[in-house]
Amino acid sequence: MTVLLLFVIYLAFVGLGLPDSLLGSAWTVMRLEIGADTEVAGMVAFVVSAGTVVSSLCASRFIYRFGTAKVTLVSILLTVIAVTGYSLTTAPWFLFLCAIPLGLGAGAVDAALSNYVALHYEARHMNWLHCCWGIGATAGPLVMSFCIEHGNQWRWGFRSIAVALFLIVLAVLALLSFWQKNDRAKGADGEESKPVSNREAFSIRGVKSCMLAMLCYNGTEMATGVWMATFFVEVRGMTAADAAACCSVFYVGIIVSRLIAGAVSSRIDAKYLIRWGALIGCAGIALLLLPLPGMLPGIGLFLMGFGGGPVYPTIVHATPHRFGERASASVMGLEMASAYVGSVLLPFIVGFLAGWVGMILIPVIFLLMYFFVFLSAEFTNRAV
Repeated sequence: MTVLLLFVIYLAFVGLGLPDSLLGSAWTVMRLEIGADTEVAGMVAFVVSAGTVVSSLCASRFIYRFGTAKVTLVSILLTVIAVTGYSLTTAPWFLFLCAIPLGLGAGAVDAALSNYVALHYEARHMNWLHCCWGIGATAGPLVMSFCIEHGNQWRWGFRSIAVALFLIVLAVLALLSFWQKNDRAKGADGEESKPVSNREAFSIRGVKSCMLAMLCYNGTEMATGVWMATFFVEVRGMTAADAAACCSVFYVGIIVSRLIAGAVSSRIDAKYLIRWGALIGCAGIALLLLPLPGMLPGIGLFLMGFGGGPVYPTIVHATPHRFGERASASVMGLEMASAYVGSVLLPFIVGFLAGWVGMILIPVIFLLMYFFVFLSAEFTNRAV
């Protein structure tokens, strides 16, 4: 039953990734039908991100009061409602309404499942879980692309994903009693199992540096997806198709490194995975500063993704060990809230600075962010 539960958690992480790129994949045809301006998609994404930050900060209270199983069930159900709402929308304002449950569900389920896996399973599973997120994030646009190509049925793209998510809800529901029993067993020591508040967690030595590392890494990952293709076209003179191919290599690097990190995590300490990951990422970004010909800059982008890939899941899984099981849910909520804040702010900051100084500045900013990840991780290692 424990193995079956782990399989369902893997499915839930696939489900977590499924809606992430759906709106962007459908937007070019969807906005024409509902009469929305181009920039509305960015505004909707901001609402989703704000919801993830709020639910991440509240996750520890929800987990303590209701348990991981119920939080996961309700969170994915909120995502089903939101994605179904997207499929029914006829006006831009309705997208903002649907973005609220989507953001709240995504932040809560990410924090709840990550905390549960960190407490109950080995470190390898955390890296592989985030590979599952990548599978979901890749599959969502593919489903939408298929539906658009076959009759311009973008609404059925959203509905197909909603059905897949609802099947995951049913799988969670089928194991609800076993999952709740595990939660009760873990918290059998009564008062000691109560989580600390966010304020108390924030004051723990080493937490702030972990939050900074998550903000810098996640923000850089998001900004890479937004701006690197433009950098390759405008600075390196690539075609749009070659630039897109190079950018895809970044995500390949992330997935490969998380698969490898999962396999070796039982033999290599978390601090070394983060330390060497950040340094490999810095080396990859340094290659992007060189005027390499053709598709060779893709090597740098692969190393950037390969190095940074284990950072997020490794920091998350090490949280109970570093800060204690009682504080883990609250600290994890703060870490993830910081990550989501970074994913919102850094692409905007990079775009502003690149527009002001020039696109050549983009790799310099990324190198600085990865160096901050390294410094923050080293400070945490000395603090705990």
